[in-house]
Amino acid sequence: MAMAAVTLAGCGLAASASYVPTAGPPPNVPGNRLKGVDLTVGSKQFTEQRLLGKMGVIVLRANGATVKDSTGIPGSAAARQAQLKGDVNFEFEYTGTAWVSYLGNDTGIPDQQKQYEAVRDADAKSNLVWLPPAPENNTYAFAIRKNAPAELQNIKSISDIKKLPPAQRTFCVESEFASRNDGFEPMLKTYGLPLGAPNGVPRSNVTTVDTGVVYTATAQGTCNFGEVFTTDGRILSLNLKVLEDDKKFFPAYNLAPVVNKEQFDKHPEIAPVIAPVMAALTDAEITELNRKVDVDGQEIGTVAYDWLKSKGFVS
Repeated sequence: MAMAAVTLAGCGLAASASYVPTAGPPPNVPGNRLKGVDLTVGSKQFTEQRLLGKMGVIVLRANGATVKDSTGIPGSAAARQAQLKGDVNFEFEYTGTAWVSYLGNDTGIPDQQKQYEAVRDADAKSNLVWLPPAPENNTYAFAIRKNAPAELQNIKSISDIKKLPPAQRTFCVESEFASRNDGFEPMLKTYGLPLGAPNGVPRSNVTTVDTGVVYTATAQGTCNFGEVFTTDGRILSLNLKVLEDDKKFFPAYNLAPVVNKEQFDKHPEIAPVIAPVMAALTDAEITELNRKVDVDGQEIGTVAYDWLKSKGFVS
C-alpha cells in the first residue's frame, strides 16, 4: 500500500496504451449527453477489470465525455489509492472488496443488496459515489478439476475438504488473495482448516502463483483446489467444478461504478448513461466475455466494443 501510494504520488498514472475502438452514441440518442465532462477511467489489471474499464472508456466517450484511459492499474490497493487521490474519478469496483479490504470490516455481507447499501453509505465519507450495481456477483470460490481421482469426486463444498487427509489438502492461490482480510487464511479458519495446524492445511501444501496460472495448475492437478473468480471463462474451458461456499464466508462482490463525488455532483447525467450497461452485466454475460479474451485470445478493446454495440449501448 505504501509503495503504491508513493508511486502514484510521484508520477501519477500513465495512460493505458492498449487499443480502444471509437464508437458513436446509442442509436437515436444525441451524442452530447456528457459534453463538457472530463473523466479518468481506471481499472485493475486482470482480464475482467480491463474489459470493464474499456467498456467505460468506450461508452463514456461515445456519449460526449472527454476520457483519459488509465486502465490496468496493478493491484487493488493501487487502484483504490488512485481513486482516493483523485487521479482516477471513474472506476468499476466490487462491493465485497471495498467492504472488507478497503473499509476494514472483518466479515462481508452475503446479501447482495445489503452489502451494496452498506458500502455505498460507508464510502460516502471518502467522497466516493457508488452508483447502482450490476447483477454480476464475481465472488471468490475454490474449484476442483472434474476429472479428479475417485477419492476427490465426492468433494462438493469447501467443508468437504475436511474429509480428506492433510496430504490431499493442496491449494493454489494468487498472492493478493493470500494476504487479504477476506482471503485464504481467514477462509481456512472459518472452515476449521487453519493453515499450519496439525488438523488443518500444511503450509507446504500451498502454492502461490500468478492469477492466470491458478486455473491451469488446478486443471493439471498441480493442486487439488484452486482459487478462482466465479465469472472467469476458464472455469468452463478447463473443465473445473466450483465448490459450494456452504458457510457463506465470501461476501457479495457485485460490480458497481464508483465516481468521484465532486465530479458526480457537477455531472449527475453520468448515472443514466452508465445504468443500462450495468443492468445488462450478468454473470453469464461477463463469463462469456472473459472467455473470449482468456481462452479465444481476442483483443480486449474489440470484445468490449462488440458487446456494447450488440446491446445497443453504442453505435
